[in-house]
Amino acid sequence: MEFYNRVMTYVWLLAGIAIFAISTYMSFTDGIKKWGFYYLFSLVAFLMFFMKRWMVKRMQKHIKYMEEQQKKV
Repeated sequence: MEFYNRVMTYVWLLAGIAIFAISTYMSFTDGIKKWGFYYLFSLVAFLMFFMKRWMVKRMQKHIKYMEEQQKKV
């Protein structure tokens, strides 16, 4: 599961970079009015990257805490 979480974290990062790059290129070729809205998708992908990274770290801390509680019992 740890491998899956790491891969999916970077999938969101790559998606954000790709969407940003494509939106920027298309904005220069077709105009910002037509492609400016797509920057929102890039923002969402970057937010998902940071949220996923935060949640994975939080879950690792929780698993460590649960292991410590098991040792005490």
